Amino acid sequence: MTNREMKSKVMSLGNRLSKTMDRRDAFVQAWIIVKRGAVEFPVKGVMAGNRQEALRRLANYAPDQVRAFLMPEPENKFDSNAIAVMVMVQGGPGVYKIGYIPASETAKAAAVRGNASIRVVCGTWGHTGNHTFGGRVALTV
Repeated sequence: MTNREMKSKVMSLGNRLSKTMDRRDAFVQAWIIVKRGAVEFPVKGVMAGNRQEALRRLANYAPDQVRAFLMPEPENKFDSNAIAVMVMVQGGPGVYKIGYIPASETAKAAAVRGNASIRVVCGTWGHTGNHTFGGRVALTV
């Protein structure tokens, strides 16, 4: 990426972020995101409903077989700024909600999401054989 392209991305992202945070902080965050090439978030709400079973199944697929997208939920009764993480498997039967972007990160995710490719990584972690499935969302700019 040339310096001109990098500056353009920082300016564009910084301006979008400045709608929800201090302008200086917005441009610092934009610079960090563009330099890293991505921003990552943990998926929250993975314990609700049948999400653990869905994540367990998703963990068996190669990352290039899983497609993800973010869906704003302005009608969400808990948070009108909520952004759901939706996934589907190539050739699979449908789309499934695996959780949400953390509330503290929705402004950043909303600003980045229009110009980003999205990747969801599912895996396990746990203590002494008691595994919990979870996921991370990476938005690549």
